[in-house]
Amino acid sequence: MNDARRGLREELAPAAVIENVTPRVDGGRFAAKRVVGEEVIVTADGFSHGHEKVACALRWRGPGQDEWNQAEMEALGNDRWQGAFTVDRTGTWHYAVACWVDHLASWREGFLRRIDPADVRLAARMGAELVAQSAARAQGYERDQLARLASLLSEEQEPVTLRRLVNDEALFALARKHASHDGASETIAFPLTVERERARFSSWYELFPRSASDVPGKHGTFADVEERLDEIASMGFNVVYLPPIHPIGREKRKGRNNVPLCEAGDVGSPWGIGASEGGHTAIHPDLGTHADFKHLVRGARLRGMEIAMDIAFQVTPDHPWVKEHPQWFRKRPDGSVQYAENPPKKYEDIYPINFWCDDRQALWDACRDVLLFWVACGVRTFRVDNPHTKPFTFWEWVIAEVQQRHPDVVFLAEAFTRPKPMQELAKLGFTQSYTYFTWRNGAAELAEYLAELASPPMTDF
Repeated sequence: MNDARRGLREELAPAAVIENVTPRVDGGRFAAKRVVGEEVIVTADGFSHGHEKVACALRWRGPGQDEWNQAEMEALGNDRWQGAFTVDRTGTWHYAVACWVDHLASWREGFLRRIDPADVRLAARMGAELVAQSAARAQGYERDQLARLASLLSEEQEPVTLRRLVNDEALFALARKHASHDGASETIAFPLTVERERARFSSWYELFPRSASDVPGKHGTFADVEERLDEIASMGFNVVYLPPIHPIGREKRKGRNNVPLCEAGDVGSPWGIGASEGGHTAIHPDLGTHADFKHLVRGARLRGMEIAMDIAFQVTPDHPWVKEHPQWFRKRPDGSVQYAENPPKKYEDIYPINFWCDDRQALWDACRDVLLFWVACGVRTFRVDNPHTKPFTFWEWVIAEVQQRHPDVVFLAEAFTRPKPMQELAKLGFTQSYTYFTWRNGAAELAEYLAELASPPMTDF
């Protein structure tokens, strides 16, 4: 029993307490977010028992960095502490807060309140022991300075001389630098996602490439889009968003204005992805080639703009995945593939993907490879279609997979859903989002929502 109690005391050894660290998203489950160049302000409560004074330090490290940077935090009063560091590159950063009993500060505060000469000399000898402990941890000139200070504090000197020694800020800081961090505690390392500035704000222009031709009735191309970039830039836009550019399915193709049956010449919806020409890594032949697309991406970049690409993980009945991987789709009792529907509406031209199928790892890998394919083509921004209809776990995994390789890639969630699912998408990795405010229509509702978005904790993710 005694051994068990002793073990319990050792487990509870830290005497310092750390609480209420900010920023912190769901207790550190998700990363807080910032952009390059921002100062990250970290606050925390740090205290100990009785009259013991504590010190707190902020620790942080950037992507690929093994060693921690550290800086002492400033006391704000009422046991609240604050520190800051600046992020200078994209990727995943980490930060933590450490707190320990500051015996030297506690001793100094008590020493300076003493009046009786004998009491002052006795307190000085107590401080000499603490300074000697710091000297034992120091080296070279710093060790010699601290050893001399400890010796002077131990001597029978006038109180005014002892007070002068204790008030020497440089010597006191040196002693604290090498002091024991007795009773120290430290938080977990909280993650911080740092993205490029355009992740915080950008101005989007949506453009259907097939409608970009100046010739009435002629199918537009990537070259036609590139011809319009200067005009779009002159209006202040820095992102050109293209709906899906892939081959459009022919089987069960919808006609104009969502008519169930198409007629000759109907081009179909760009979101009906996949045909005999290919799937999510193919390009609609009337738009151009992969080389033409890369030329458009480069043209936008030369103008300080970029191309945002639509990612809709859904397929048409004639998408290659349907034949190659039938296990990725749900089957109805009659053996047919489950198409999209919202009864009584039927969308027979679209097959939803079963992201939780038994072969989900291969499916998830294929979706990741689609994203990486377009990143290799120069795309750095993805507008994701209806991400709230796919498992959150998938998005957390795939966004991390992409951003570990390319931390400058931005994901926008087109999620017309409830507030909590939208917040979850933001926490797990989506940088931007938009909605139709379907449950906030009045001025007061909109003002309340915007205030919510502009205040912690929402601002952290």
